[in-house]
Amino acid sequence: MPSLRKLPLSDPGVPDARTGFRFLLWLSFREGKGLAAATAWGILHMTAVASFPAAVGMAVQSVVDRSGSRLALSGGLMLLLGVLTALGDTMLHRTAVTNWISVAARVQQLLAGKTVELGSVLTRRVAAGEVVAVSTGDVEKIGWFVEALARFTSALVATVGVAVALVVYEPALGVIVAASVPVLALAVLPLLPAATKRADLQREKAGKATELASDTVAGLRVLRGIGGEELFLDRYRRASQQVRTAAVHSARMWAAISAVQVVLPGLLLVAVAWDGARLAMDGRISVGALVTVYGSVAFLMFPLRNFEEIAMAWSFSRPSAKRAARVLALTRETAGGAAVFSEGSVAPEEAGALAGEMYDPESGLRAPAGLLTAVVCGDPDAAGVLADRLGGHSPVRAEGEASALLGGRALDALPLAAARAAVLVQDKDPVLLSGTLTELLGVPSSGRVTAEQALTAAQCADVLDALAQSAADPAGVAGDPMSARITERGRSLSGGQRQRLALARSLIADPEVLVLDEPTSAVDAHTEARIARGLKELRAGRTTVVLTSSPLVLDRADLVVFVDEGTATSAGDHHELLRTDPRYRAVVTRESEPSDDRDPGHSPVTASVAGSGTVPHTSMEESA
Repeated sequence: MPSLRKLPLSDPGVPDARTGFRFLLWLSFREGKGLAAATAWGILHMTAVASFPAAVGMAVQSVVDRSGSRLALSGGLMLLLGVLTALGDTMLHRTAVTNWISVAARVQQLLAGKTVELGSVLTRRVAAGEVVAVSTGDVEKIGWFVEALARFTSALVATVGVAVALVVYEPALGVIVAASVPVLALAVLPLLPAATKRADLQREKAGKATELASDTVAGLRVLRGIGGEELFLDRYRRASQQVRTAAVHSARMWAAISAVQVVLPGLLLVAVAWDGARLAMDGRISVGALVTVYGSVAFLMFPLRNFEEIAMAWSFSRPSAKRAARVLALTRETAGGAAVFSEGSVAPEEAGALAGEMYDPESGLRAPAGLLTAVVCGDPDAAGVLADRLGGHSPVRAEGEASALLGGRALDALPLAAARAAVLVQDKDPVLLSGTLTELLGVPSSGRVTAEQALTAAQCADVLDALAQSAADPAGVAGDPMSARITERGRSLSGGQRQRLALARSLIADPEVLVLDEPTSAVDAHTEARIARGLKELRAGRTTVVLTSSPLVLDRADLVVFVDEGTATSAGDHHELLRTDPRYRAVVTRESEPSDDRDPGHSPVTASVAGSGTVPHTSMEESA
């Protein structure tokens, strides 16, 4: 019997995610012991309930025959059957619920592991709304089907057993029952395809409504700024009504299935009662036998309900398992099928020893060890792709393409844990999880950088002041900013504040290689200049790659690399590249067209760089 004390599982296993059916089959085998226990208790429960009509029939016949001893025996038998029924029902419920929770926990652990493995690649290959749906509602439906298998198996055994027993006990009526049972069990099959189709449509509509609601909540501040709340509210209202309509249509079909499961057994019960009464009046069967047969047929309505349940569980779990299998089947593979991250090339404990130059063979980018390297991309969209590639987060590569190298070691030759510990990539739009600032900054780290140092380097003084005010106690005394709660995704903060807190979190982690994608795009020029200075000082001796086109950051870099059309075309000092590379100058200074014959000395921007070492920067901190 499974135990919830063993959750979370030490090893959830390697799922068979080729199809949804194979995934359900794999889960059923993994929960084999629990299903066997639940089936055994279910058979005990069903057998005890199915035996009651025989005990009642014996009691009725003993009264007719005026036999006190048989009446006492039948009373004792009913008492025993009552105890067995209670025991079987209690233990069946216990094991069934345990199986349900165990299956759900296993699937959730598998999904969590896949999320960690894929990182940001996951939401690029599967919609975020689908990931949420799989991790919540689909997990419960999958668990429902697996645990319902035990009740269905016990119901099937009980139904066959009662039919066979009736044929042996009273052939005249038992043959009618035995011939009718398959019809009763299979009568709902023609209705299942339509019910499944309607259920799938309902889930599809519900998924779209959920995704729309998530998008609306995520962009609520922007919607209020442009006055679009009513527009999106109307869209969600229509989507919600579509979900309601689909749910009603689905419920009607399941109601029809339930009606069939009630009407047909009821007709059989009437037929058995009619024919049995006729036989009893003719003296061909006893009154006790008639009561026994009638009670057994009435019992059959009970296990037949489990047939309906397994049909519903299959209908709802099949698409859920298909979606879960689709997510779990995602891998970091090349076209040739080789896994991107191996399992044994480098021991995880050696991750801290990984160091050296970061090299991207696809673009030719080289980031020297221990230096601050700024990368300017001619195509802004290419910067994010390059950042993902440097961190090993890129989607499936074409066959023959090499991964990024760290100290001469390919990232795809490292265990996943080692690669993640050595290289940290901060996205252009980093996510802040809800919780206190202490929890936000409580990330695995080397211990070399303190929270105070990271917050100072990221210029978070005003953020701390704002958090201290939000954490103020009722007496009006300023609260501790580290204990202030940050709302989901940091929506209570401005874009620049979120960006700086995310940068501080990355600095505390202190990885050997830190890749930052536009870390200062949402802050003003003065703050950006101070961040560039603090970043270089705090990351001294560590390899840092910053993808940016900000002159204020470029001016602080030890090396600037220009990547044009996916290839590193030039490298050097920021001022040198401004003078010698027209394409670089066009990207950095926002010129509409590069001019090869233009005298750099006459460029007002270049002149200011040469004179003061800074370039006017126009980005202002966002309010959302």
